[in-house]
Amino acid sequence: MSDQVVTRFAPSPTGFLHIGGARTALFNWLYARGRGGRFLLRIEDTDRERSTPEATAAILQGMEWLGLDHDGEVISQFEGADRHAEVARQLLGEGKAYKCFATQDEIAAFREQARAKGTSTLFRSPWREADAATHPDAPFVIRIKAPQQGTTVIHDQVQGDVTIRNDQLDDMVLLRSNGTPVYMLAVVVDDHDMGVTHVIRGDDHLNNAARQMMIYEAMGWDVPVWAHIPLIHGQDGKKLSKRHGALGAQEYQAMGYPAAGMRNYLARLGWSHGDDEFFTDEQARDWFDLDGIGKSPARFDLKKLENLCGQHIAIADDAALRQEIETYLAAADQPALTQAQSTNLERAMFCLKDRARTFPELLEKAEFALTSRPIEPDQKAAKALNSVSDGILKDLTPHLQNASWSRESLEEHLSAFCEARELKFGKLAGPLRAALAGRSVTPSVFDMMVVLGREETLARLADAAELALSS
Repeated sequence: MSDQVVTRFAPSPTGFLHIGGARTALFNWLYARGRGGRFLLRIEDTDRERSTPEATAAILQGMEWLGLDHDGEVISQFEGADRHAEVARQLLGEGKAYKCFATQDEIAAFREQARAKGTSTLFRSPWREADAATHPDAPFVIRIKAPQQGTTVIHDQVQGDVTIRNDQLDDMVLLRSNGTPVYMLAVVVDDHDMGVTHVIRGDDHLNNAARQMMIYEAMGWDVPVWAHIPLIHGQDGKKLSKRHGALGAQEYQAMGYPAAGMRNYLARLGWSHGDDEFFTDEQARDWFDLDGIGKSPARFDLKKLENLCGQHIAIADDAALRQEIETYLAAADQPALTQAQSTNLERAMFCLKDRARTFPELLEKAEFALTSRPIEPDQKAAKALNSVSDGILKDLTPHLQNASWSRESLEEHLSAFCEARELKFGKLAGPLRAALAGRSVTPSVFDMMVVLGREETLARLADAAELALSS
């Protein structure tokens, strides 16, 4: 086995990138990236009826959103069918597999009789040791010769040692009668040929490991390190399904969750590093290890996701955050920002990032920077614009004409203005919010003025004074 760690994510392209699959991909990515290894992507598209190009595209888009870059080209399992069949034929030639001529009707009849007798329904083919001279001229499958005594031990990094009695293993079909390889064979051949050293996947595949080990051992190949991770459940403790909400990674992108927050949350979903909840990608790569994965199913908690996303928004680089928001708008089929809006949004980030848990929440706070004159105040804000506020805003304007346009200077000017008129600042803040944003709940009026600049601020105040006079 190679000294370099090689992991893989191998989804079936039959739908979107499930949130559970996204976590599996993330665990494989973290494990490889944290060790200078390689993270590979294989599309298990052997089910030609259910596999679609659209589903493959959705998986790739979901991984791109999550920032899970893979090494090398995307591998198609279907395209390796000839290689998979070659391995089956090699095992046949070495006497480690055999031709089985039993028909489906014969197998069904055997199982029906076994159930009636109360004996094992595990099919034991009469062709396992049959002389080739007795083979009929009829369709056949190729079956591997499973060990019949002793036990098979799966040394699993998450589940511990799992022992399976070999008399519970059947002679698994490797090659169907039409010459096509089965999924179980294809997985093993692909993982070996790709140099995969660690197979990190859902624990619903745990039973497959024993059967797949038969192929590894028959071929004399190194068995990879197994790590079967528990599935994700909803808050009610049941397997995650549509009744618990969104299931696809791209759905969360379209709802406006930042990718860094989703990565952080998915990493913590079933894995832990002490009591750490919030961490960066760099920390996750440094800390992630298989012994931190729990044996119990993790529970998906939307509130925890939102909390972590808010923390990641707060520390994000302003330019990178603006770019991700523009990508979110496209994913959510919302209008793109104009150049001016994009510039204003980035300039306003310093007063938007705190306490915004999602991009829609941030954009709601950013409305003052994205809207253009004349501003239509909402019903609540409009109440702050009246003849009294008209006078206040008109009196304020000359005080701002020559003010130094910094937050500190604006605070001093507005405080002095209120003091000279014996006004509480709240009497000024309401009309200012209505004038600058058309809302009653906004970022600080000083922050909004800094973002908008002198010219735009004064123009909005003049518009609001006129509106107050006419109402």
